[in-house]
Amino acid sequence: MNLSTADSGVLLVIAIMTLVTLTTRFGGVFAMSFVRISPRIESFINTMASSVLIAIIVPMAFSGDAGAVAALSVTAVTMLVVRKPLPAIAAGIAAAGLVRYFLL
Repeated sequence: MNLSTADSGVLLVIAIMTLVTLTTRFGGVFAMSFVRISPRIESFINTMASSVLIAIIVPMAFSGDAGAVAALSVTAVTMLVVRKPLPAIAAGIAAAGLVRYFLL
């Protein structure tokens, strides 16, 4: 299948991605409506988000440029010190921007 990236092709791709996203989100909520939330399942749900985040971040730490490594390092240290995600994210973005501006 070959879609044109001009005019209606882009809109069609966006519409398909929207439908897939909505289907998976609503489907997950629908499927979980049949599951009794036990402490074990609640623990699984709580740890799943962090495992997905780690699966995204670890490859970037090993194959990323100096800006990515700086962002990860500064974000981790700031999170350990401040224990608030928003300042840690802001510090990581600033570190990546400064390293990429001055070194790359």
